[in-house]
Amino acid sequence: MIKTINAKNFKKLLICLAISLGTGGLSSLLTRNTQDFYNSLIKPSFAPPSYVFGIVWTILYILIGIASFLVVKGGIENSGVTEAFKAYIFNLVMLFLWPLVFFNLNNLWLSLLIIIIALFTAVSVFFKFYSINKAAGYLYLPLVLWILFATVLNISIWWMNK
Repeated sequence: MIKTINAKNFKKLLICLAISLGTGGLSSLLTRNTQDFYNSLIKPSFAPPSYVFGIVWTILYILIGIASFLVVKGGIENSGVTEAFKAYIFNLVMLFLWPLVFFNLNNLWLSLLIIIIALFTAVSVFFKFYSINKAAGYLYLPLVLWILFATVLNISIWWMNK
């Protein structure tokens, strides 16, 4: 996957990790005092405990940060890389907005729309990353699967609490 990392590539890796982890960290920071709302909701039996989300999202943000590095390490100007990276950034924006809308605004319907957009965008990014670097695609796949699960969970919560 990563044979050698020179200083230039190491800097790119750190930037890619900072973008992904920074997005998740800022979103987490902005929603840190909102657990009362989540705890008050009727949830399906398959809803994981609250503490699981932080662990899973941290791992996912690391994986997609590495995936984005694998895509851009050869240069953002390479064929398809700019388009793939723009789709990736858009996906990060959706992932940033979702918890703000769900937890801070308590808007289950709008958060559902956002997570559906995030799911379709993540699938698109997966295919774009995979076409550029297979390992990057595989590193993005857990995010796609988690967002799929989160979408089903969001639909269930919206349905049970409408």
